[in-house]
Amino acid sequence: MESIDKQSNEELEKEITRWSGFARALRKPDREAFDELMDMCRTYASEFACVDSLTEFEPMVISILLFQQKRIRQLERELQAIKPQAVSPSESYEASVPLEFKSEGNVQAVPNGGEQRRLF
Repeated sequence: MESIDKQSNEELEKEITRWSGFARALRKPDREAFDELMDMCRTYASEFACVDSLTEFEPMVISILLFQQKRIRQLERELQAIKPQAVSPSESYEASVPLEFKSEGNVQAVPNGGEQRRLF
């Protein structure tokens, strides 16, 4: 079993190395996020041996999705613990709209972090 785990780790590292050019081309914040994703893959490296896959990429993607889903569930539980119990429907909607999608005057934030100005 240990040799299978070692082989899975080696194959995973080869796939991560294959993506190193892409990682180097990223800006620092994106590169840091990419490195975190690769660490998520390493978390499940021993489980890769249980997957009959032609590439290492598929288990990598599933590992990332699994890790992120676990984090989303954790954040949802934490949010439920601090969320007020009685909220009116209008307050509930207002609270659910992210700040970057709320407009102020003639400037509206857009999802990519930029701004969109209204001309009229």
